[in-house]
Amino acid sequence: MELRGFDDGYGVQVADWALNEKEVALLSGRVVYPFPEELRANWRTADADIHSYLLFDGERPVGYGEVWLDDEEDEVELARIIVDPKVRGRGIGGELVRALLGPALDAGYSEVFLRVRPENAPAIRAYHRSGFVDVPAALMEEWNDGQPVPYRWMRYAGEQVGVGELRG
Repeated sequence: MELRGFDDGYGVQVADWALNEKEVALLSGRVVYPFPEELRANWRTADADIHSYLLFDGERPVGYGEVWLDDEEDEVELARIIVDPKVRGRGIGGELVRALLGPALDAGYSEVFLRVRPENAPAIRAYHRSGFVDVPAALMEEWNDGQPVPYRWMRYAGEQVGVGELRG
């Protein structure tokens, strides 16, 4: 598996991985299904603090995720993580998260966070295996204030097997 910078030529393919309204909302912020055609060409933000990546198995993209840098908060958030539905349940999500930790940790910020829908048990398991732990309940409640849905917020607690190799 190899993590590469996102190429807009894969936008339609990645958008098609969203199988329902919740998944479309996580990628685009719009609660619709299927992914709106008018957004397919330019659904990613042009924000310089957001870095988009694809995880490839050979020449086939199998996962997408973003690394959001926040200078003001001195933190990084892993976001918009999605795996090709054809390969879900095979550990690709965990591989993608561990790969995204490479650029996230290399950015040099003090903390790395992510948020996940509480009902997404497979993703939560993958995040735990990748070294993420829940933030304290009070902080989770604070961060969910004003969010469109309540999330389970997690923070990276330290290197796990294989992550150090990604940084080197």
